[in-house]
Amino acid sequence: MSEWARENVPLLTALLSVVALALVFGAVGGVIPSSVLPRASDTVLAALPHLNAAISATAIGTILVGWRAISRGNVDRHKAFMLSSFGLFAAFLVSYLYRLILVGTVEFPGPEAVYSYVYLPFLAIHILLAIVCLPFVFYALLLAATRPYEDLYHTRHAQIGSVAAVLWLISFTMGIGVYLMLYHAF
Repeated sequence: MSEWARENVPLLTALLSVVALALVFGAVGGVIPSSVLPRASDTVLAALPHLNAAISATAIGTILVGWRAISRGNVDRHKAFMLSSFGLFAAFLVSYLYRLILVGTVEFPGPEAVYSYVYLPFLAIHILLAIVCLPFVFYALLLAATRPYEDLYHTRHAQIGSVAAVLWLISFTMGIGVYLMLYHAF
């Protein structure tokens, strides 16, 4: 990456975070019209939540393996698994937003008491963690992308990356919990 990017990691982090959140909130709020996207078959659209759960589970695995790799000093393996984790996150986000724009949100199928006292608080925490996680993930990735490995020791990459990994793990895990409540528990 360029010297400008290297010197402006916080700005790039903010821009990427705002763009990603604008896409999500635009999709949730119906701002992005479904007519701009080609429509997949109903079978494909119905399969996407299950695919996203599998992507999330795989991402949990790649984050854990990447974290373990760096704790053992294996930088190349760490980099490969963290980039894989980000790729899985991007695939999840594209698939989730695509379905959300075309189909909309899914109604909770369970009892009202579970909806009010379990599902909604769980979903709110999941959403909050997903939002908070984004800048940490972008910042850690941008630091790594704009600097040679040796220079990362003079940055907050390790600290920010640890926070990002923990938030990412919890968010992906809670996302699977939301999926289970919507599609399997009731």
